[in-house]
Amino acid sequence: MRRFYAKSIKASGDTVILSGDEARHIKTVLRMRPGEEVLLINGSGTEYLSIITSIAGDTVELIITGRRRSTADPSIRVTLFQCLPKQGKMETIIQKCVELGVYSVVPTSSERCVVRLDGNEEDKLARWNKVSVEAAKQCGRASFPEISAPVELSSIDFTGYDLILVAYENEKDRTLKRVLKEKNYVQNIAIVIGPEGGFDPKEVDALKEKGGVMISLGRRILRTETAGMAMLAQIMYELEQ
Repeated sequence: MRRFYAKSIKASGDTVILSGDEARHIKTVLRMRPGEEVLLINGSGTEYLSIITSIAGDTVELIITGRRRSTADPSIRVTLFQCLPKQGKMETIIQKCVELGVYSVVPTSSERCVVRLDGNEEDKLARWNKVSVEAAKQCGRASFPEISAPVELSSIDFTGYDLILVAYENEKDRTLKRVLKEKNYVQNIAIVIGPEGGFDPKEVDALKEKGGVMISLGRRILRTETAGMAMLAQIMYELEQ
């Protein structure tokens, strides 16, 4: 069943009006008609069964007929702290990690990042969150992983996480699988991925002091845009119920 984003949804029997891109997609791309059923989502984790009642001009009117909790959203929360990659890569990282089940993404600035924070990230942040919404719709999720405003690596407070995993190319023995099997229960995980140039040694020491566990992702060194996806896929395989 087709899924569409509606900001304001209250209860069964409510009327919802879609406009903009969502309405155009229904009317022009899919050529749907009144009487057809769709799912509406608003990022809350609930899916709303709906029927199109009318299509007029640039708007589509629907009525909510039921609701259900989504089964596509993971039972564990994995937050990705992704050091800022070169231009164009962050969108791909967000899209694929949302598909794989990430809970949220925090763009992060570190010592060796090529891209630097300049205080004018509003447009980027809006675009990144739009990518998150579109990826969630595509893969059947009913929650939209939040893309937070960029932060400095040194300022991150990891309090509250059950496990803080840091992909580190100089770690040779401790694997992700081994660490996950040693933990009896984890529900809230942070994964930290460095930039193209890797972490500065001082950053590694600081992460360790904050409880970060350095792990190896295998014999091959992965690109920054690949490492987070690889970790997320393994975590979901091992822990998702």
